Amino acid sequence: MTNNTTRRNALKTFAVAAGTAIVSAGGQSQALAAGAASLLPDGAANLTELTRRLAAAPRRRDFKTVPMILEHPDQWDHAALTEVIGYRAGPKQAWNNTEMAGPWLNLMRNALNAQIWSFKHPDFLAVSATHGSAHLALFDQLAWDKYDLAKISGGKFASNSLLDNKASAASDAADHQNPDGAFSSHENCIPALQQRGVVFLSCHNAIWELADRLNATNVNLDKLPLDALAADLTNHVIPGAIVTPGVVATLAELQQAGFHYNA
Repeated sequence: MTNNTTRRNALKTFAVAAGTAIVSAGGQSQALAAGAASLLPDGAANLTELTRRLAAAPRRRDFKTVPMILEHPDQWDHAALTEVIGYRAGPKQAWNNTEMAGPWLNLMRNALNAQIWSFKHPDFLAVSATHGSAHLALFDQLAWDKYDLAKISGGKFASNSLLDNKASAASDAADHQNPDGAFSSHENCIPALQQRGVVFLSCHNAIWELADRLNATNVNLDKLPLDALAADLTNHVIPGAIVTPGVVATLAELQQAGFHYNA
């Protein structure tokens, strides 16, 4: 075994271990999806390193209030976002995802499969710029229950089923041709894509607008002021996702850094 191969394997092993937790600004560890980064392809040394760095980057989920417009880096997941924007390998693609009930997860999965195994680009990075109703998928089930987000989804989702990991835990990750396995349409879910290195960006503007809607319709059991309600929603963004000041603006930053835009 060559030194390069040994180093790649070591990095991949470290990323799997590091991916089991992220550290919040207060120093508290939060569990990521089980087996985080365990589905990275062989030869993806750069993607493995990015995954390791993202796992180590803080995610702040302890806000008391947040303003309508974020002005300071400590108000979003600045360190993690900087790592994504600074990714030098590729190809890299940014997806403008707006519809929770749409085919967005399936399309990203298909792009991963073709880039990795058809075009032989194991370091391919897919980033979901998530807003609109798709952003509901980035809230944990506690938020769904507390704020009746099933109703906000238009009744299309009784719960946040896009967080349900369906096949990968029981399938052979080495068999990418398995029609029922981790790389198939049976695994169109956020945790499985996170395990494959997909980055999900959360949108502060979407969070604020949801808070405003909840407040206007009296779905605010704690009677929080708007800035505190938006903070509580931010604190329920799923582990591993990266809160941005606004994903539409962030898309421009990604494009400047060489990401290919996909609507």
